[in-house]
Amino acid sequence: MGEAMERKALVLFSGGQDSATCLAWALDRYAYVETIGFHSGQRHAVDLECRQVVLDRLKVQFPAWASRLGSDHMLDLALLGQISDTALTQDQEIAFKASDLPPTFVPGRNLLFFTFASAIAYRRGLTVLVGGMCETDYSGYPDCRDNTLKAMQLAMSLGLDAPMLVETPLMWLDKAQTWELAERLGGAALVEMIRTETHTCYLGDHTHLHRWGYGCGHCPACELRRNGYEAYAQPEAA
Repeated sequence: MGEAMERKALVLFSGGQDSATCLAWALDRYAYVETIGFHSGQRHAVDLECRQVVLDRLKVQFPAWASRLGSDHMLDLALLGQISDTALTQDQEIAFKASDLPPTFVPGRNLLFFTFASAIAYRRGLTVLVGGMCETDYSGYPDCRDNTLKAMQLAMSLGLDAPMLVETPLMWLDKAQTWELAERLGGAALVEMIRTETHTCYLGDHTHLHRWGYGCGHCPACELRRNGYEAYAQPEAA
């Protein structure tokens, strides 16, 4: 913990539950933390609108973290919408196919995100990249796999001729454990902030507030978030 506390990190922060939890994890662990977000031509920008709200709330509600939270960066990668005919970048029905990748998969997206993030980190003296990728509760995206990100860490470190550590604190956690991690990091206040201020829904529904947060309640992202929250909160209901 001592060595980690001396390092500086850049968190890939989308405004969703997972990246908000990762941001809290990084603020609890590192001396200085910056954030980066991407406008990637997605069909809605609700999560991007939530980013600033979460950042502002973190500074107010967690003053110890506020002193460690630095600059926020936003990059325009809308060109992804030109090369990816997917349900996240085009107006088409979201449905999973039994023998194929889900239509929400944007080929190469996380690879590009980390490449751009590493360039920003290199210029700003940040040596750790933090992302919310996960193999336990995930949509089958190959660029969320642990082996993919280990390969990216090696490639970026070699390409920059500088060590670049990729951290994925949620990699082996399910959604219930992600809620539990948020509670351990920031108590009920952080859980409530993530519940009400972050956005995960693929359809961009930020008008219907459920027990587990905002969303349509039917898309795969909402189902994962709802099931995870119900599993996390079940002991309280018992």
